[in-house]
Amino acid sequence: MSESPQHRHRRTVIGLMSGSSAKGVDAAAISTDGENFVEFHKGLRHPYDDELRSRILEASQHNVRLDELLLLENEITLHHAEAVTVLKQQLGPIANSAKLIGFHGHTVRHLPGDGVTMQLGNPWLLAEKTGLQVVSDFRRRDMARGGRGAPLASFFHQALFHDENHSVGVLNLGGIANLTWLGSDGSIVAADTGPGCGLLDEWAQEMAGLSHDIDGQLAKRGTVQHSLVDDFLSTTYFKQPLPKSADRFEFDHIDVSGLSVEDGAATLCAVTVGAVEAAIDMMPGPLGVLWVTGGGAQHPVIMKSLRTRFPMVRTIDQRNLSPDTLEAECFAWLAVRSLRNFPLTIPETTGCSKPTTGGFVTP
Repeated sequence: MSESPQHRHRRTVIGLMSGSSAKGVDAAAISTDGENFVEFHKGLRHPYDDELRSRILEASQHNVRLDELLLLENEITLHHAEAVTVLKQQLGPIANSAKLIGFHGHTVRHLPGDGVTMQLGNPWLLAEKTGLQVVSDFRRRDMARGGRGAPLASFFHQALFHDENHSVGVLNLGGIANLTWLGSDGSIVAADTGPGCGLLDEWAQEMAGLSHDIDGQLAKRGTVQHSLVDDFLSTTYFKQPLPKSADRFEFDHIDVSGLSVEDGAATLCAVTVGAVEAAIDMMPGPLGVLWVTGGGAQHPVIMKSLRTRFPMVRTIDQRNLSPDTLEAECFAWLAVRSLRNFPLTIPETTGCSKPTTGGFVTP
């Protein structure tokens, strides 16, 4: 019996994401048609050990030798292959039925003003180690067409919220925060709003020896230095029109080194929320619900501050979605969309010259 037309393009796919915090590889499986059908099958984080994480952060923040970069790329790729193995062990038949991987790699440089980006990850090695087809390199075609290569999740967010009859925002609080505005008329606008939790994580690591501001323990005890927040948010990036994407140097001016550990953490939280507010003010219409995902969705100070500024703020888990694996699931969805030659970006989301597909297919 032949497949019905609406099922013909559905497939199970594994998504892999290594975020800017370099805590590990997020791996998840979904079934999707690259359009509005998305069925979730759970996921996991396969953590980097301390030595590998340190080398990834070093490569992301400093210039390293080319041979070191190439060797690091292979290690990162092998860790992704291990994540696929662990995911298959945990999920069993549904993950084993996947024939395709959406592979983001780890971003070590993203310089949209110069039209360049680099994600470490060898799709050929991943394909050999897993025996699966791999889609990678999602950003560079967009940048070749004048786009900023980010954010890439906008169409995925639209697929997840296609049944809403009012405008919504989807805020991802990763290392850098990005926002998708979805109008009730089907319109989309997207942008990197500013720092997410990346600066706060670095501050907690350097000043308190913590992996991040766990349960907001630093920021809760701090006092926001509002004059500093105003100074930080008055700089060029936060005034730029949408869409926009940030590079790694964009927020070097946000320096709280003269503050106590607690006040620095509280002030960085206020910068994150203030930047989100500034971006939402630029959106083309009022916001109904703001859905929050990413690591910042678990930070009580950031979430409390968001709730004081916007009428309705919810975390993505209230929609039975996982804030921990949503980015990995997004790249699984984008892999199917790429194979179907559908656009991943449009001028309103990245500034590209016209609707643009992307992704390199490794058999």
